[in-house]
Amino acid sequence: MSTPFEIAKKISFHKQKSYTRFIVRLSIAATAISVAAILLTLSIVNGFQESIADKVYHFWGQIRVNTINGAPIDQQTHPSYLQDPGIARITPFINQSAVLAYRQDIEGVIVKGTPTNAPIPFLKQGKIPNQIDEADRNNSILLSDALAKKLNIPLDSSIRLYFLNNGSVQQRKLKVIGLYHSGIEEYDKQFVMVDLQLLQQLNGGSHFIEGYSIELKKGVPIDITNQQIQKKLPDNLVSTSIKDYYPQIFDWIGVQTINRNVTIAILLIIAIVNLLTCLFILMLERVSMIGSLTSMGATTGFIRQVFLYQASFICWMGIAIGTGIGLGLSFLQQYFGFIQLDETAYFIQTLPIAIHPMEVIWVIFGTAVISYLSFLIPTLWIHKISPAKAIQFN
Repeated sequence: MSTPFEIAKKISFHKQKSYTRFIVRLSIAATAISVAAILLTLSIVNGFQESIADKVYHFWGQIRVNTINGAPIDQQTHPSYLQDPGIARITPFINQSAVLAYRQDIEGVIVKGTPTNAPIPFLKQGKIPNQIDEADRNNSILLSDALAKKLNIPLDSSIRLYFLNNGSVQQRKLKVIGLYHSGIEEYDKQFVMVDLQLLQQLNGGSHFIEGYSIELKKGVPIDITNQQIQKKLPDNLVSTSIKDYYPQIFDWIGVQTINRNVTIAILLIIAIVNLLTCLFILMLERVSMIGSLTSMGATTGFIRQVFLYQASFICWMGIAIGTGIGLGLSFLQQYFGFIQLDETAYFIQTLPIAIHPMEVIWVIFGTAVISYLSFLIPTLWIHKISPAKAIQFN
């Protein structure tokens, strides 16, 4: 083991003056708090962004394909141009405006029609169309729990939908077989779900649809896949990322990244300033030792190593404690969900957590590297110390 390391270990872990011990412990605590706060910030922001984006994707998929002028697409034409290894599911859909009536109450809604075998997102209560008899599928509907509560519509009750097609009003009596809850108020207040064939029958029993909702496999880049699909599409079709349909949601998600970066920068500055202050105080407290080592022929580099090792002990202890606290609190929230949120404001009920191992590694080693570079600043003061004056100062 090197001599500078042994000296640093001795002055760091042997009994010290009370004020020096307090400064060291305070520096370790401040570093630990900064690291823990950075890890919590990353896991919370990641959780927010992924949870809210996943809600939108589960409702619409990541990409939507429809015609440029809004004309219908013939579903019987096999969409060979949509074949891509990154696609997990292709779902044809129709959206149509209607008026929902229950007893004396009415509400304007958007009716979303999807095939019977398509997954129904966010089902909270009741059944989905493929769980009931085929004869009843065209006479069933799913509402959001928010809409059902607003109009006092119980499960298994009958409602009426009024459609305006080609200047005439068409009416359908449907049974409420299920309730969904997405947590996104814009969706829950507007959308109701029916079988795709019902809307096709209302439009003359054709095989035409409005477009395709495309769900990608996990980890597949959305923008790159969207560009690849667009290259294969006929001239009358356009592929659009769902982010462009709901920019207000994804812009809000993007703002969280800015807030995260600002918060992490502030926490790093606090940790570095704290460590620099601690190292300056430790060096001032050891002025006589510096003078003695210099008088015995120790070089400035040798003495610098002693204090860099001492600062390293403080830095790594703070990082280790902070990592344990940050990850511990993140795992507790992830598994027990003890922090609840206002869903109307944040779209989710429980504070979400997403821990990315690579980000944890970057925080640990990034903090260490930045700290080491900062430690060099106070050690530049060593060569200005006169051995005679330093020993006299003692």
